[in-house]
Amino acid sequence: MKILAAVTRAPHAAMTLETLEIDAPRDTEILVRVVATGVCHTDIVVRDGMLPTPLPAVLGHEGAGIVEAVGRKVTKVVPGDHVVMSYNSCGHCPSCDAHAPSYCHEFFPRNFLADRPDGTSALRGGDGMVHSNFFGQSSFATHAICHERNIVKVPREARLELLGPLACGIQTGAGAVFETHKVAEGQTVAVFGCGSVGLAALMAAKVAGAREIIAVDTNEARLDFARSIGATLTINPATTPATEAILKHTRYGVDHAIDTTGIAAVIRHAVDSLAPRGTCGMIGASAPGSEVTLDEVHFLSGGRRLVGIVEGGAIPDQLIPKLIALHAEGRFPFDRMVKFYPFAEINTAIADSENGHCIKPIVLMPEV
Repeated sequence: MKILAAVTRAPHAAMTLETLEIDAPRDTEILVRVVATGVCHTDIVVRDGMLPTPLPAVLGHEGAGIVEAVGRKVTKVVPGDHVVMSYNSCGHCPSCDAHAPSYCHEFFPRNFLADRPDGTSALRGGDGMVHSNFFGQSSFATHAICHERNIVKVPREARLELLGPLACGIQTGAGAVFETHKVAEGQTVAVFGCGSVGLAALMAAKVAGAREIIAVDTNEARLDFARSIGATLTINPATTPATEAILKHTRYGVDHAIDTTGIAAVIRHAVDSLAPRGTCGMIGASAPGSEVTLDEVHFLSGGRRLVGIVEGGAIPDQLIPKLIALHAEGRFPFDRMVKFYPFAEINTAIADSENGHCIKPIVLMPEV
């Protein structure tokens, strides 16, 4: 069938809306009519050639939509189901067997190499193959092929066009708090970087009952937003040394620090802000080969920990429904971060995300 898709053809170039042909789903695949897709920083990184995703490709990995067709071996969903598409995993490696799919031993090829495992693509244009299967979906399109491993059935009463960002960015921030750090009531949390991932972590920290919720960012508007969703202290490191302020405010440091920036110096500040036995979670990364340096005595003597976090360490089938329920209760107001754009304005949505004009863009697909 014919679909409309935003195709990335060259690094740093604008995506072009093109009519492509999409395969019917194979035995284990699912065809979803995409209603809306969130724009994630990872899409921008890949567009700019910072990771080896082959081009031309259709990106997008926070898709929400309605199942249109399923392969004959699919049992998880049926046509008509409302779904969110999240990250992909293999289902048979040691991590997947241990119910830790975000650390799948095949995570990189399953999500970034933008082809099926057999090297084929579900998409074709007038000049040949267009790479698909980005994060098991390629949802910057009116239709996407995905898999049972990365599809999550959601309630019909939930606002479907709002749910895509739960698949990656918001799942990552909230999952870091709920699943990896397992923040307990009365503990203290500092979040470095208040984009959509960091703000989701702040919302989750409030749900978890953290006693102190500290937001660190150089953008005053983001700090204002952080206060409005529960931050008890905000710090602009451009004017106030963050570590000193945190230690002064908490006396011993925080139980949990979460870095979303991927900047080595900021990660060092986050670790230095930890109380004894505290944990710092790294969500962002600057580039392959980047390094972080730590004060060995400070790190070792306090029994502090530094842990890498992918997708929050979450299982999408468990966390996404939880976040939808919390939102329905008014306890996880992620909708306040969102701005909607028509699909034809996808490049504007990406630019607004890059320049900070929008916290979390969502592109709405045209009716087909």
